[in-house]
Amino acid sequence: MILDDLEYITIENQTTEFPKHFHETFCISLIHKGIEQIDFENQSLFSEAGSISITNPYEIHSNPLFDKKTQLKFDTIYISSQLMKSILNGKNIKFTNRKIKNKNANKLFVELKNAIDKRETQNIEFYLRQFMSSLKPYSQENEKEYAGLNLNNFKEINHYIENHIYDKFSLHELAKIANINKYGFAKKFKASTGMTPINYILMKKVFSSKMSIKPNTELTTIAYQYNFTDLAHFSKTFKRFVGISPKNYQQSIIRKQ
Repeated sequence: MILDDLEYITIENQTTEFPKHFHETFCISLIHKGIEQIDFENQSLFSEAGSISITNPYEIHSNPLFDKKTQLKFDTIYISSQLMKSILNGKNIKFTNRKIKNKNANKLFVELKNAIDKRETQNIEFYLRQFMSSLKPYSQENEKEYAGLNLNNFKEINHYIENHIYDKFSLHELAKIANINKYGFAKKFKASTGMTPINYILMKKVFSSKMSIKPNTELTTIAYQYNFTDLAHFSKTFKRFVGISPKNYQQSIIRKQ
């Protein structure tokens, strides 16, 4: 069960900027080389090698390249809010300090990553609890459950997108659900979420397709399944939001077997 709510990804050399997006999970990254920049709505976070950076669920952010001459290398562990709540005895938390310099936390991050890699369930649970204990001082209790973005009819819009994730979308269709003209809808959507509707849809398609990639999956089939023009278009969009190509992501899954 824990493995279903945990994932990690390694970015060896980030060469593209991540556009505005969010994750439904906690994203906890250990920076190995270079400086990671995360732009939130009201602040920018710069995390150098040896530090941990964190984004909370549904927290809109982008990742510009701070220094294009220096290769950025980092590992990211994704932890679902449900698993985080379970580990913390039923409490919801929100990280208020998103940049952490703590050698013990770094060590536990690596131990947890290695346990996930080896699929050692008992070690995963042990190191996850230890890791969260080391990070808890940088958080505060969050009374509310994590939920979606704040926009009128957003649940209906999001439900429609998820149910038609393989289709090609038009702003007109989504605007009808919001009971507003498409130009007003696009403006209001961006003002409320920080993302354009098209960017949001592409993000949802990429993260959905990411869950579909298995060791023997034909990537071209997935590209067409999610209504991308071709594999090149799918790969470029996937890399914008994930940081690596779908082929490299698939290879990372194979290595973990």
